Amino acid sequence: MPENPAPAMRTAPQDTPERRAARGKAARRHSPRSGHAVYRPSPHRPDPLAILEAQSATRVQELVPIRYSRMTESPFRFYRGAAAIMASDLAGSPDSGILAQLCGDAHLLNFRLLASPERQLMFDINDFDETLPGPWEWDVKRLSASFAIAGRANGFDDAERARIVRHTVRSYREAMIRFAGMRNLDVWYAKIDADRLEELTTGRLRKRGQERLARAMAKARTRDSLQVFEKLTEMIDGRPRIAPDPPLLVPVADLLPEVERTELELQFRALVERYGRTLASDRRTLLADYRLADVARKVVGVGSVGTRCWIFLLLGRDGGDPLFLQAKEADTSVLAAHVGASQYRNQGERVVSGQRLMQAASDIFLGWERVDGIDGKRRDFYVRQLRDWKGIAMPETMSTRQLATFGELCGFTLARAHARSGDRIAIAAYLGRGDSFDRALATFAEAYADQNERDHQALVAAVRSGRLPVQELPTG
Repeated sequence: MPENPAPAMRTAPQDTPERRAARGKAARRHSPRSGHAVYRPSPHRPDPLAILEAQSATRVQELVPIRYSRMTESPFRFYRGAAAIMASDLAGSPDSGILAQLCGDAHLLNFRLLASPERQLMFDINDFDETLPGPWEWDVKRLSASFAIAGRANGFDDAERARIVRHTVRSYREAMIRFAGMRNLDVWYAKIDADRLEELTTGRLRKRGQERLARAMAKARTRDSLQVFEKLTEMIDGRPRIAPDPPLLVPVADLLPEVERTELELQFRALVERYGRTLASDRRTLLADYRLADVARKVVGVGSVGTRCWIFLLLGRDGGDPLFLQAKEADTSVLAAHVGASQYRNQGERVVSGQRLMQAASDIFLGWERVDGIDGKRRDFYVRQLRDWKGIAMPETMSTRQLATFGELCGFTLARAHARSGDRIAIAAYLGRGDSFDRALATFAEAYADQNERDHQALVAAVRSGRLPVQELPTG
């Protein structure tokens, strides 16, 4: 945060739209929109590798080399795992003093297709491990920089990358202005479903881009528990079991000696039962119709590698009625050191509450629990379906037009998420109808992409020198 930040702006029910807009415009005086263009690393900037090492110290040590391996692969992969580094950098940046619930890791791959409880295909934010209230600009800056980094990976030139970022930020700004003029309930019900997605991309994508989008939506609808069941299980003694794929997927039966394994399995059964109490009553009834059949440890993502993540195979009416749940460790948000601790004592509840607040519709099995591990340490988890119509973007295959269109979708979605919790009228008034903020973030994104490349090279050098371990995984 700046040395003398403006007081955080909060909406009071009695505040008129005019007062809220006036506060937003007034924020330009202490935090000019053009000032967001500047990124200068602090002379006291922490060693980025030390930040990663501090995170790794609390993780499953045998998995930490996988995390470093994935982060060395490219600057974009490094960026995906560097949310804590960027949070530290943004803590010294200017902001308007207007708060919203943040994703905390709003890079472009955390925007994807997923299912609503009503079985509608949606486009929304997916990952909320780092969610906390904070300056709304931080999410927009992380999103903007991710597009600059992805553009570099695709070989796009400076002008093309700047145009992509400006499209993204303009979409955020214009969407926020529209939300500022809407009724509260209309903001809450706003979403991008399949029909709206096709409407928004018509005219922006050429025929080939539209065909790719149609294929992606069709594929997403096939990615459910039945598809995971076919992919990840095998029959042993007539019963379905999660098939091992070490070190990325290890059944609990292969992970621990029998005595410890039995104790852990009992804990897992208790976790599923207790976590169900955080669900709505109708969903608790649905969960009770399933029985736990198997458990495995799974390696997920890039930044999350090394955190404890378990997948549960549950069976319903028979062996052909599977449900896969994922229980993922929830640690303190990387934002907490810079914006303050969460109001929730359970970090899993922090994640779930932030996700429910920011998403247009959340997984029906989304809940949380606290578990005492066999090592005696207490850890928080959040639980959701492992896969429910998930469809992830592939920016490396996108043209400049396609990446710009994707940026517009992400910008709109992030604005909608922020408008549900932040003062949308003040944010819209701060942004204004001109493109000052858009241009500023295009400049910031390039400057931070430079910083990300330097940090990535530092990681590569640390691996080569032996400071940090890596584990190469088989391909194919």
